[in-house]
Amino acid sequence: MPKIKAVNHVAVVVDDMDKSLSFWRDALGMELHELRDVPAEKSQVAFLPIAGAEVELVMPTSGDSGIAKYLVKRGPGMHHICLEVDDIDGMMAQLKAKQIRLINEAPRTAADGKKYAFIHPESTGGVLVELYQI
Repeated sequence: MPKIKAVNHVAVVVDDMDKSLSFWRDALGMELHELRDVPAEKSQVAFLPIAGAEVELVMPTSGDSGIAKYLVKRGPGMHHICLEVDDIDGMMAQLKAKQIRLINEAPRTAADGKKYAFIHPESTGGVLVELYQI
């Protein structure tokens, strides 16, 4: 049976990366590990590690991206929680068997080789949940 291993990250949608970093990095003192453009998602992501997990600040780089649409509809703030799993295919099969609505029918593979998929907030009580297999 697939298992959740850890909280991998919490993602926050931002409309101004510099302003957001002035809070998370400069005011709170969190270390900025990396600032990366993610062309596949039409976004820029800042990675701020803390205690075995990360806060990820996500800013759209294109007005037609999913993140941009989210930002227009809901404004800046909490976007999703990411759970690291030991077997993403098994976890997705388990969720499908329980009629949990998935956004991705199959895992996607990130540039760094990690597999990920999203669970629709309709099935989670309103929280967008990402599954990650490293």
